[in-house]
Amino acid sequence: MNLSNYFQTKTLPSLGLLVLRVVMGSAFVLHGAMKLPAATSWMGDAVPPALQAAAAYAEFLGGAALVLGFLTPVASLALIGVMAGALFLHHIPSGDPFVGAPGKGSYELALGYFAGAILFLLNSPGKFSVDYLLLKALKPGAIRPSHPSLQA
Repeated sequence: MNLSNYFQTKTLPSLGLLVLRVVMGSAFVLHGAMKLPAATSWMGDAVPPALQAAAAYAEFLGGAALVLGFLTPVASLALIGVMAGALFLHHIPSGDPFVGAPGKGSYELALGYFAGAILFLLNSPGKFSVDYLLLKALKPGAIRPSHPSLQA
């Protein structure tokens, strides 16, 4: 992968990525934190305890990593897995519609989080991220706009 082209180095797109990372990551942290006290039993007997714990910790730690923009591809993969599980083990088998009536189940939020995690897997977390700062510190010159119009 050419790191010069991986990171979004323009300021406004990076701010947009930051806002999405913080909102989406915070939601995952809060969802995961609620599950951690009963990490191996929050889904009942339908799913093995180890997978329940993996999902709870993936939400909590993956969300925190996403907020920081730290190990973003790894965090994204974990969150994609959790949301795929939510979609294919709960929402779709339950017959939930994409958008449900108020107070009824739907899978729009799970699919939105799934899509957001894919965005961060395929794109960078932006220049306002720990990933960007670490790479810039460890490999000076590794991040540079590939075209003059991409400069901040």
